[in-house]
Amino acid sequence: MTAKVLIVTGDAAESLEVLYPYQRLREEGYEVHIAAPARKKLQFVVHDFEPGFDTYTEKPGYTWPADLAFSEVDPGQYVAVVIPGGRAPEYLRNDPELRKILKAFFDADKPVAQICHGPLLTAAIGSLDGRRVTAYPALELDMQAAGASFQDTEAVVDGTLVSSRAWPDHPEWMREFLKVLRTKAPVS
Repeated sequence: MTAKVLIVTGDAAESLEVLYPYQRLREEGYEVHIAAPARKKLQFVVHDFEPGFDTYTEKPGYTWPADLAFSEVDPGQYVAVVIPGGRAPEYLRNDPELRKILKAFFDADKPVAQICHGPLLTAAIGSLDGRRVTAYPALELDMQAAGASFQDTEAVVDGTLVSSRAWPDHPEWMREFLKVLRTKAPVS
């Protein structure tokens, strides 16, 4: 049986932060499912940097179907979870079904990969207290408020939790996450 990895996301997720791990994990041999608040076509976005702007810009990105609604997810069927960033985590952290899913992964010490604004979700369930993480640099204060030690670097590994700042750091993020996955949940 092929090991399965869950990606939890929603509308306004950063396109690259969903699709890069989706494709990279499939390439590695994992079965990957995308879960969202509902089974529907999701509208992702592209965050980019423009000269003269104080922050990133947002443009429409790819659309992609969600395989499952959060209410349909059985965390026991998955060996790991990926939490992309973008604006989706801002509203997804309020979803009680998603909070239950994420708590199950942390309670079972399964691998968790989070990037950019994704750590807003793990902060919402209290799973960052005492941990080392990175995130989009503007979230440094949020990470500290959640009890985490923030590190402004490409990837931070704290046990089975692997975090990264944003899509430019994908190679280091996935390299580190795959090391954890291959140890904890190798492809059979």
